[in-house]
Amino acid sequence: MHTKLDFSGLASIEEDLKLLTRAENDRVRRQGARAGAGVVRDEARRRAPKLSGKLSKNIIAVTAKVSENSRATAGVRVREEGKANNPRNAFYWRFKELGTSKMPATPFIRPAFDATEQQAGDAAVNKILEALDKVLMK
Repeated sequence: MHTKLDFSGLASIEEDLKLLTRAENDRVRRQGARAGAGVVRDEARRRAPKLSGKLSKNIIAVTAKVSENSRATAGVRVREEGKANNPRNAFYWRFKELGTSKMPATPFIRPAFDATEQQAGDAAVNKILEALDKVLMK
């Protein structure tokens, strides 16, 4: 699932971002993207099935590098590390989310995204404004 948060309509933010160095610009954009992903992560954790608690602990927000065209990317994923009994491995999440031939789907990630899309965008914008103020005050 993909969504985009475009700041081109917010001219004042774009102008302020142009005043920053490349590193500062990237940091501010990453912080905003991460804040938005954090909102979705928290809602997905709240909606996740609670058999052992392992699944909700392994839902994480991740941030990718800022691309050449100054786009910051963040998302929510479920950790799948090591063997099945590893506490950092919730490989079975996809069976819950998508279902199997013998088990109906009980989605929790997509509904979390749908429920918090606006809140995530607001959190990203607020975090960018906060980070911009912090950098520009130097």
